Amino acid sequence: MSYIEYVVGAYAVFAAYLAWDFLAPRLRIGRTRRAIALRARREAARNQQDKPA
Repeated sequence: MSYIEYVVGAYAVFAAYLAWDFLAPRLRIGRTRRAIALRARREAARNQQDKPA
């Protein structure tokens, strides 16, 4: 492997890592927000059933 191939490969790995480092927290936050919303809906539905008519 020549020097330029090594440099290009190193930059490619670095760029991939930066992209993952940018996306991973956003994906995790999205999953957490969806879980919170689903839990709130379940609790609201449960509270509606528990109230006397």
